[in-house]
Amino acid sequence: MSPTLLTPEATAAESFTQTSTATLPIATPALPEGRAALRRAAEVARQIKQDLRMGREHQQGRINWITAVVMSLFHVGAIAALFCFSWKNFAVFAVMYFFAINVGIGMSYHRLLTHRGYRVPKWLEYFITACGTMALEGGPIFWVATHRVHHQNSDHDGDPHTPRDGTWWSHAGWIISGRALHSETALLGRYAPDLTRDKGHVWLSKYHWLPLAVTGIAQLILGAALAPAGHIVYGAVSMVLWGTFLRVTLGLHATWLVNSATHLFGSRRFETKDDSRNSWWVALLTGGEGWHNNHHAHPVSARHGLTWYEFDINYYGIWVMEKFGLAQKVVIAKFDKANPKPAGVL
Repeated sequence: MSPTLLTPEATAAESFTQTSTATLPIATPALPEGRAALRRAAEVARQIKQDLRMGREHQQGRINWITAVVMSLFHVGAIAALFCFSWKNFAVFAVMYFFAINVGIGMSYHRLLTHRGYRVPKWLEYFITACGTMALEGGPIFWVATHRVHHQNSDHDGDPHTPRDGTWWSHAGWIISGRALHSETALLGRYAPDLTRDKGHVWLSKYHWLPLAVTGIAQLILGAALAPAGHIVYGAVSMVLWGTFLRVTLGLHATWLVNSATHLFGSRRFETKDDSRNSWWVALLTGGEGWHNNHHAHPVSARHGLTWYEFDINYYGIWVMEKFGLAQKVVIAKFDKANPKPAGVL
């Protein structure tokens, strides 16, 4: 049986992050009011599941053409970038990849906003969230809500991107097929109420395209400024091809591999109720997100690499912020190495 959906009355951020398969109990008021409250909660939970309709069976083979066209254009730009390599372009690619994927997606969208594995000052939270928007993976409300649904129903009915619905579906098919929810803040807010109550995150979700556009323009200007005489256009275009198109495309596939490959290939330290695996090569591409079985067993933990040899650059970044007093309440998974068990399992 797949876990039940959470109700709006029980959607504090911590409710979504304690375990990947836990169901939040609903406090029962004194009867007869208690029966009415439970009926209302059950109806709300049913309506949420119907409204979101996540999972392949609910998409009816539809294609989101806007998303499909944009993704295709970025892949074409990524291929074109391979024909105009320079070390300047590569340096911009590397810096942008680090801020978008490691800082933005791994440290902010995932470990901070979705699971609240640590806390930072609000100004810093907004900055690293803005970095996440540069990955072209949607605004924070969409990303967080979708990921919380994934943990709620991981590899069961309602999981947005389980490989049980097909490898391609879990990798990219779920993005280009079905209903686009990026702008439906009210609906997604049922899974991210902490973000929909925050005006900063609502703004970043509405204008999630803006940081990517601004940095793309900055790359055009920088590329033109650094180009040799007579090659200004080539220098500008080649830099944005590397710093935006190739960087975004590889970053998307790296993130999508967490959804697909780490539910198919790798080792399992913990016996979770899903198919999550630990993959060293996906961890290298994503800065530590590939230790996915560790994460599903202890989702609140800000550290995913739980041994010295499990490379986790995203956690190292959080550790550095903690040493400078910028990160607080950093959660680290605790488990018996001789008998490792998921959080909440005795």
